[in-house]
Amino acid sequence: MLNLNRTRPPAHVLEDAISDHDALEGVADTLQTLLRGAESALPGGVMDTLHGEWLGHPLHPILVHLPLGGWVIAAGLDHLPTPSPGTNDAAADRALLLGTLGAVGTIATGWADWSNTRGQARRTGLIHGTLNEAAFLLNVGSLLARRRGRRGLGKALSGAALGLAVAGGFLGGELVYRHGLGVGRTLAHRQS
Repeated sequence: MLNLNRTRPPAHVLEDAISDHDALEGVADTLQTLLRGAESALPGGVMDTLHGEWLGHPLHPILVHLPLGGWVIAAGLDHLPTPSPGTNDAAADRALLLGTLGAVGTIATGWADWSNTRGQARRTGLIHGTLNEAAFLLNVGSLLARRRGRRGLGKALSGAALGLAVAGGFLGGELVYRHGLGVGRTLAHRQS
């Protein structure tokens, strides 16, 4: 019988293995400094809007459904059996485009929420964001490949993107459920 260590859930063990590295601190410091500089250049109220202050709830977890939904639907349409080849192509392309456009707001709100995190949550958030932005870029590449008639490449790129988004989503779950980001307070920047 498999003897699992019950004192640390497997999700925490995996997150620790991925993000518990001091080398990430320098990258996180640099990015947070850049983000704070960008924040100071924004008109008043923009950061409150990105954090969801007006709603009383963080925006990032709401917006994440649009890219994931579009990307999952596109994958399903890409791989569902059809009576004739290409039947689902236009619908898959539209779903992929919708999801990819929806990722822009999701990325903006995610970086805004991450901008004042500390410790392991900061390192995990950095990897979470990097994985999801890589997924976004792969999906942009997929859209371009599809538009140029290279559907096989487009499907491969969006499939890889979906895998990265799932991995990023796992880390996003750790940020919320293990580290409590966005729980109990809408504005993370007011906690620091």
